[in-house]
Amino acid sequence: MTGTDVIHTAGKDKLINLNGVSICYDDFGTGEIPVIFIHGFPFNKSSWESQLNFMSRAQRVIAYDIRGFGKSSAGEETPTISLFAGDLIRFMDALEIPKAIVCGLSMGGYILLDAVTQHPERFKAIVLSDTQCIADTPDVKAKRYKTIYQINEEGLVNFTEGFLKNGFADETYLTKNALVETIRTIILSNSVKSVTGTLAAIAERIETCSLLMRNNVPALILCGTEDKITPLVQSQFLFTTIKNSKLHSIAKAGHLSNLEQPEEFNKHISDFISGLA
Repeated sequence: MTGTDVIHTAGKDKLINLNGVSICYDDFGTGEIPVIFIHGFPFNKSSWESQLNFMSRAQRVIAYDIRGFGKSSAGEETPTISLFAGDLIRFMDALEIPKAIVCGLSMGGYILLDAVTQHPERFKAIVLSDTQCIADTPDVKAKRYKTIYQINEEGLVNFTEGFLKNGFADETYLTKNALVETIRTIILSNSVKSVTGTLAAIAERIETCSLLMRNNVPALILCGTEDKITPLVQSQFLFTTIKNSKLHSIAKAGHLSNLEQPEEFNKHISDFISGLA
Protein backbone atom coordinates (compact mmCIF):
# COMPACT_ATOMS: atom_id res chain seq x y z
CA MET A 1 0.00 0.00 0.00
CA THR A 2 1.20 3.50 -0.78
CA GLY A 3 -0.89 5.34 1.80
CA THR A 4 -3.91 7.59 1.83
CA ASP A 5 -2.79 9.78 -1.07
CA VAL A 6 -3.75 7.10 -3.61
CA ILE A 7 -5.70 8.49 -6.56
CA HIS A 8 -8.85 6.52 -7.25
CA THR A 9 -11.16 6.67 -10.22
CA ALA A 10 -14.76 7.09 -9.14
CA GLY A 11 -17.44 5.09 -10.85
CA LYS A 12 -20.20 2.51 -10.79
CA ASP A 13 -19.86 -1.23 -11.47
CA LYS A 14 -16.08 -1.20 -11.39
CA LEU A 15 -14.32 -4.57 -11.37
CA ILE A 16 -11.25 -5.72 -9.49
CA ASN A 17 -9.65 -9.16 -9.37
CA LEU A 18 -9.00 -10.73 -5.97
CA ASN A 19 -7.08 -13.99 -6.40
CA GLY A 20 -9.17 -15.03 -9.39
CA VAL A 21 -12.50 -13.71 -8.08
CA SER A 22 -13.95 -10.69 -9.87
CA ILE A 23 -15.44 -8.22 -7.37
CA CYS A 24 -17.84 -5.54 -8.61
CA TYR A 25 -18.03 -2.30 -6.67
CA ASP A 26 -19.18 1.32 -6.71
CA ASP A 27 -16.75 4.04 -5.63
CA PHE A 28 -17.84 7.67 -5.26
CA GLY A 29 -16.67 10.85 -3.56
CA THR A 30 -13.31 11.74 -2.06
CA GLY A 31 -11.79 11.61 1.37
CA GLU A 32 -8.85 10.27 3.36
CA ILE A 33 -10.82 7.58 5.22
CA PRO A 34 -13.44 5.92 3.00
CA VAL A 35 -16.66 4.36 4.22
CA ILE A 36 -17.17 0.82 2.90
CA PHE A 37 -20.61 -0.84 2.91
CA ILE A 38 -21.14 -4.62 3.05
CA HIS A 39 -24.60 -5.78 2.04
CA GLY A 40 -26.71 -8.38 3.79
CA PHE A 41 -27.96 -11.77 2.62
CA PRO A 42 -29.21 -12.34 -0.04
CA PHE A 43 -28.84 -8.89 -1.58
CA ASN A 44 -26.20 -6.91 -3.48
CA LYS A 45 -24.51 -3.53 -3.35
CA SER A 46 -27.52 -1.75 -4.84
CA SER A 47 -29.16 -1.98 -1.40
CA TRP A 48 -26.79 0.83 -0.29
CA GLU A 49 -27.76 3.27 -3.04
CA SER A 50 -29.42 5.73 -0.66
CA GLN A 51 -26.39 5.77 1.63
CA LEU A 52 -23.95 6.26 -1.24
CA ASN A 53 -26.00 9.08 -2.76
CA PHE A 54 -26.26 10.87 0.58
CA MET A 55 -22.72 10.42 1.88
CA SER A 56 -20.71 10.82 -1.34
CA ARG A 57 -21.22 14.58 -1.15
CA ALA A 58 -18.88 14.76 1.84
CA GLN A 59 -16.59 11.72 1.65
CA ARG A 60 -15.47 8.69 -0.29
CA VAL A 61 -17.98 5.85 -0.14
CA ILE A 62 -17.65 2.32 -1.53
CA ALA A 63 -20.11 -0.56 -1.78
CA TYR A 64 -19.23 -3.94 -3.25
CA ASP A 65 -20.96 -7.17 -4.21
CA ILE A 66 -19.90 -10.06 -1.99
CA ARG A 67 -18.55 -12.95 -4.07
CA GLY A 68 -21.41 -14.90 -5.64
CA PHE A 69 -23.85 -11.98 -5.45
CA GLY A 70 -24.70 -9.15 -7.79
CA LYS A 71 -22.05 -8.84 -10.47
CA SER A 72 -19.22 -10.46 -8.50
CA SER A 73 -18.08 -13.94 -9.48
CA ALA A 74 -18.40 -16.78 -6.97
CA GLY A 75 -15.01 -18.42 -7.27
CA GLU A 76 -14.33 -22.08 -6.56
CA GLU A 77 -13.86 -21.97 -2.78
CA THR A 78 -16.57 -23.11 -0.36
CA PRO A 79 -18.24 -20.01 1.09
CA THR A 80 -17.50 -19.20 4.73
CA ILE A 81 -17.84 -16.00 6.72
CA SER A 82 -14.07 -16.04 7.25
CA LEU A 83 -13.55 -16.30 3.48
CA PHE A 84 -15.80 -13.27 2.96
CA ALA A 85 -13.91 -11.41 5.71
CA GLY A 86 -10.64 -12.20 3.98
CA ASP A 87 -12.13 -10.82 0.78
CA LEU A 88 -12.83 -7.53 2.57
CA ILE A 89 -9.21 -7.17 3.67
CA ARG A 90 -7.94 -8.17 0.21
CA PHE A 91 -10.36 -5.68 -1.34
CA MET A 92 -8.99 -2.91 0.86
CA ASP A 93 -5.43 -3.96 -0.01
CA ALA A 94 -6.20 -3.95 -3.74
CA LEU A 95 -7.67 -0.43 -3.51
CA GLU A 96 -4.72 0.64 -1.33
CA ILE A 97 -6.92 1.54 1.64
CA PRO A 98 -4.91 1.15 4.86
CA LYS A 99 -7.84 2.01 7.12
CA ALA A 100 -11.57 2.50 6.63
CA ILE A 101 -14.88 2.99 8.37
CA VAL A 102 -16.91 -0.09 7.46
CA CYS A 103 -20.66 -0.68 7.73
CA GLY A 104 -22.18 -4.15 7.57
CA LEU A 105 -25.85 -5.12 7.66
CA SER A 106 -26.98 -8.58 8.78
CA MET A 107 -24.56 -11.02 7.10
CA GLY A 108 -22.45 -8.00 6.23
CA GLY A 109 -22.17 -7.51 9.97
CA TYR A 110 -21.01 -11.10 10.45
CA ILE A 111 -18.30 -10.49 7.85
CA LEU A 112 -17.29 -7.21 9.46
CA LEU A 113 -17.17 -8.71 12.96
CA ASP A 114 -14.94 -11.53 11.74
CA ALA A 115 -12.62 -9.07 10.00
CA VAL A 116 -12.38 -6.57 12.84
CA THR A 117 -11.54 -9.25 15.40
CA GLN A 118 -8.68 -10.43 13.16
CA HIS A 119 -7.45 -7.05 11.86
CA PRO A 120 -8.60 -4.25 14.22
CA GLU A 121 -5.84 -1.95 12.97
CA ARG A 122 -7.57 -1.73 9.57
CA PHE A 123 -10.71 -0.09 10.96
CA LYS A 124 -11.12 3.49 12.12
CA ALA A 125 -14.69 2.66 13.15
CA ILE A 126 -17.44 0.15 12.40
CA VAL A 127 -21.20 0.33 11.93
CA LEU A 128 -23.16 -2.82 12.79
CA SER A 129 -26.72 -2.84 11.51
CA ASP A 130 -29.34 -5.49 12.30
CA THR A 131 -26.71 -8.08 13.11
CA GLN A 132 -25.36 -10.12 16.01
CA CYS A 133 -22.16 -11.65 17.38
CA ILE A 134 -23.59 -14.98 18.56
CA ALA A 135 -23.37 -18.23 16.61
CA ASP A 136 -26.47 -20.12 15.54
CA THR A 137 -28.07 -22.32 18.15
CA PRO A 138 -28.52 -25.98 17.11
CA ASP A 139 -32.22 -25.31 16.40
CA VAL A 140 -31.52 -22.27 14.22
CA LYS A 141 -28.75 -24.11 12.39
CA ALA A 142 -31.11 -27.03 11.69
CA LYS A 143 -33.71 -24.60 10.29
CA ARG A 144 -31.12 -23.10 7.94
CA TYR A 145 -30.21 -26.53 6.59
CA LYS A 146 -33.91 -27.33 6.18
CA THR A 147 -34.22 -24.13 4.16
CA ILE A 148 -31.24 -25.18 2.02
CA TYR A 149 -32.97 -28.49 1.28
CA GLN A 150 -36.23 -26.73 0.38
CA ILE A 151 -34.48 -24.28 -1.95
CA ASN A 152 -32.69 -27.14 -3.70
CA GLU A 153 -36.03 -28.90 -4.14
CA GLU A 154 -38.29 -25.94 -4.96
CA GLY A 155 -36.13 -23.06 -6.13
CA LEU A 156 -36.09 -19.54 -4.71
CA VAL A 157 -39.70 -18.35 -5.07
CA ASN A 158 -41.14 -19.64 -1.77
CA PHE A 159 -37.98 -18.74 0.10
CA THR A 160 -38.13 -15.21 -1.30
CA GLU A 161 -41.74 -14.62 -0.29
CA GLY A 162 -41.08 -15.84 3.23
CA PHE A 163 -37.99 -13.68 3.51
CA LEU A 164 -39.86 -10.57 2.39
CA LYS A 165 -42.56 -11.02 5.02
CA ASN A 166 -40.03 -11.57 7.78
CA GLY A 167 -37.44 -9.08 6.56
CA PHE A 168 -39.60 -5.97 6.47
CA ALA A 169 -41.59 -4.27 9.18
CA ASP A 170 -45.29 -5.04 8.70
CA GLU A 171 -46.09 -1.48 7.62
CA THR A 172 -43.25 -1.45 5.09
CA TYR A 173 -44.35 -4.76 3.60
CA LEU A 174 -47.94 -3.55 3.21
CA THR A 175 -47.36 0.02 2.01
CA LYS A 176 -43.96 0.33 0.27
CA ASN A 177 -44.73 -1.84 -2.72
CA ALA A 178 -41.93 -0.55 -4.95
CA LEU A 179 -39.29 -1.28 -2.31
CA VAL A 180 -40.64 -4.77 -1.66
CA GLU A 181 -40.69 -5.51 -5.38
CA THR A 182 -37.12 -4.26 -5.78
CA ILE A 183 -35.88 -6.60 -3.06
CA ARG A 184 -37.93 -9.47 -4.49
CA THR A 185 -36.21 -8.97 -7.85
CA ILE A 186 -32.77 -8.82 -6.24
CA ILE A 187 -33.27 -12.05 -4.29
CA LEU A 188 -34.65 -13.92 -7.29
CA SER A 189 -31.69 -12.78 -9.41
CA ASN A 190 -29.32 -14.89 -7.28
CA SER A 191 -28.25 -18.40 -8.20
CA VAL A 192 -29.51 -21.26 -6.05
CA LYS A 193 -25.89 -22.30 -5.49
CA SER A 194 -24.87 -18.92 -4.10
CA VAL A 195 -27.91 -18.70 -1.83
CA THR A 196 -27.60 -22.22 -0.41
CA GLY A 197 -23.82 -22.04 -0.09
CA THR A 198 -24.02 -18.76 1.78
CA LEU A 199 -26.80 -20.05 4.03
CA ALA A 200 -24.48 -22.87 5.03
CA ALA A 201 -21.70 -20.33 5.67
CA ILE A 202 -24.02 -18.37 7.95
CA ALA A 203 -25.07 -21.54 9.78
CA GLU A 204 -21.45 -22.53 10.41
CA ARG A 205 -20.13 -19.13 11.52
CA ILE A 206 -18.41 -18.89 14.89
CA GLU A 207 -19.33 -16.49 17.67
CA THR A 208 -17.31 -13.28 17.87
CA CYS A 209 -18.73 -11.91 21.15
CA SER A 210 -15.83 -13.07 23.30
CA LEU A 211 -13.29 -11.47 20.96
CA LEU A 212 -15.25 -8.20 20.78
CA MET A 213 -14.85 -7.70 24.52
CA ARG A 214 -11.19 -6.85 23.83
CA ASN A 215 -12.03 -4.61 20.88
CA ASN A 216 -11.59 -0.84 21.18
CA VAL A 217 -12.63 0.18 17.66
CA PRO A 218 -15.47 2.75 17.91
CA ALA A 219 -18.77 1.15 16.93
CA LEU A 220 -22.21 2.40 15.99
CA ILE A 221 -24.96 -0.19 16.40
CA LEU A 222 -28.25 0.28 14.54
CA CYS A 223 -31.34 -1.92 14.53
CA GLY A 224 -34.94 -1.68 13.40
CA THR A 225 -37.35 -1.89 16.31
CA GLU A 226 -39.42 -4.40 14.32
CA ASP A 227 -36.54 -6.61 13.19
CA LYS A 228 -37.90 -10.17 13.36
CA ILE A 229 -34.77 -11.84 11.96
CA THR A 230 -32.22 -10.28 14.33
CA PRO A 231 -34.24 -8.75 17.16
CA LEU A 232 -33.20 -5.57 18.94
CA VAL A 233 -32.09 -7.57 21.99
CA GLN A 234 -29.10 -8.80 19.96
CA SER A 235 -28.05 -5.22 19.19
CA GLN A 236 -28.44 -4.37 22.86
CA PHE A 237 -26.11 -7.28 23.64
CA LEU A 238 -23.58 -5.96 21.13
CA PHE A 239 -23.80 -2.58 22.86
CA THR A 240 -22.99 -4.10 26.26
CA THR A 241 -20.20 -6.23 24.73
CA ILE A 242 -18.36 -3.54 22.74
CA LYS A 243 -17.11 -1.00 25.24
CA ASN A 244 -16.61 1.87 22.78
CA SER A 245 -20.06 1.75 21.16
CA LYS A 246 -23.28 3.67 20.62
CA LEU A 247 -26.72 2.16 20.02
CA HIS A 248 -29.70 3.61 18.17
CA SER A 249 -32.95 1.84 17.37
CA ILE A 250 -34.87 2.83 14.25
CA ALA A 251 -38.66 2.95 14.55
CA LYS A 252 -40.91 1.57 11.81
CA ALA A 253 -38.08 -0.54 10.43
CA GLY A 254 -37.48 -4.25 10.31
CA HIS A 255 -34.35 -6.14 9.29
CA LEU A 256 -33.63 -3.79 6.35
CA SER A 257 -33.45 -0.58 8.35
CA ASN A 258 -31.23 1.24 5.84
CA LEU A 259 -33.86 0.73 3.14
CA GLU A 260 -37.00 1.18 5.23
CA GLN A 261 -35.96 4.40 6.99
CA PRO A 262 -32.99 5.69 4.95
CA GLU A 263 -33.09 9.29 6.19
CA GLU A 264 -32.82 8.30 9.85
CA PHE A 265 -30.24 5.62 9.06
CA ASN A 266 -28.12 8.10 7.11
CA LYS A 267 -28.33 10.72 9.85
CA HIS A 268 -27.14 8.29 12.51
CA ILE A 269 -24.12 7.29 10.42
CA SER A 270 -23.32 10.89 9.46
CA ASP A 271 -23.50 12.06 13.07
CA PHE A 272 -21.37 9.12 14.21
CA ILE A 273 -18.65 9.84 11.64
CA SER A 274 -18.69 13.55 12.49
CA GLY A 275 -18.21 12.62 16.14
CA LEU A 276 -15.13 10.57 15.34
CA ALA A 277 -13.27 13.68 14.24
